Amino acid sequence: MIIPLLELFTNENDYNLNKIEEEIAAKDSLYDWVLYGLVPIQYGILIFFLFEVSSDNYPIATKIGWTTAYGIACGVLGINAAHELGHRNSYKERTMSKILLLTSLYMHFYIEHNRGHHQNVATNEDPASSKYGETVYTFYIRSIYKGWLSAWRLESNRLKIVKKSFWSIQNQMLGFQIVQLLLLLMIFGIFGLSTMVYFLAGAFIGVLLLETVNYIEHYGLRRNKKGERYERTLPTHSWNSNHPIGRLLLLELSRHSDHHYIASRKYQLLRHHEESPQMPTGYPGMMLLSFVPPLWFYIMHDQLQKFTTYTK
Repeated sequence: MIIPLLELFTNENDYNLNKIEEEIAAKDSLYDWVLYGLVPIQYGILIFFLFEVSSDNYPIATKIGWTTAYGIACGVLGINAAHELGHRNSYKERTMSKILLLTSLYMHFYIEHNRGHHQNVATNEDPASSKYGETVYTFYIRSIYKGWLSAWRLESNRLKIVKKSFWSIQNQMLGFQIVQLLLLLMIFGIFGLSTMVYFLAGAFIGVLLLETVNYIEHYGLRRNKKGERYERTLPTHSWNSNHPIGRLLLLELSRHSDHHYIASRKYQLLRHHEESPQMPTGYPGMMLLSFVPPLWFYIMHDQLQKFTTYTK
């Protein structure tokens, strides 16, 4: 609640790095080590959380508090850093992305986001692009189950191209399910059933945070079709926010227009585009606003009138 409130009184910063500054930032390994450091931090939080909620020294209300905190860590640290690392080219960084997604039991996001969402964004074919008039609650259901099914389909198609069996060891989706099941069994075996339930609840909170971000990022925006193909993804097809606190906490995720325009651009280099639709406040505040659909529609539909890429 504090961060969205602060962002209401914080001016946007639409400054873009110049060419020299971009070259320096691109070569600065500190930005990479920030991401790498989030892997042990997230797993440290996971281990701490498991020990705390398995203890008999705390009442249920406190354990619910630990669970909520873990869920926020999954969304802000785990999945958010995994998103950035998943767009990198190196095997090491992509492996770290999958390791982070494991803490939320959402490893299929690695496939669906990179090979599905970025191809189909701002179209009705994309489960993670919210529709005009759709509430965040109905979006949760559609995006979660259709995104999971889409990941299976994408991986199945990839295996056919490389002439590998669906049951091949190279089927990443099968591997993801096995690894996630093994983690659950390990938690159950070491800490017991109740701790496993708390873990599942925390992981689900992290997933809901991710899907809330998905909901606000492309709400009502659609690409036009040119014949049988959609136009190229442009900065006008993602909602952008230049509010500095949200940008800092979410690793520049709120400069989402540039991320979809050039997906390979590292987070420290993302740019502001004048033509991209701007949110009235930062991502944290817009996430809270989305939980109240009448207010969300009132504000966002007014914003949409300023753009021509939305469909009812």
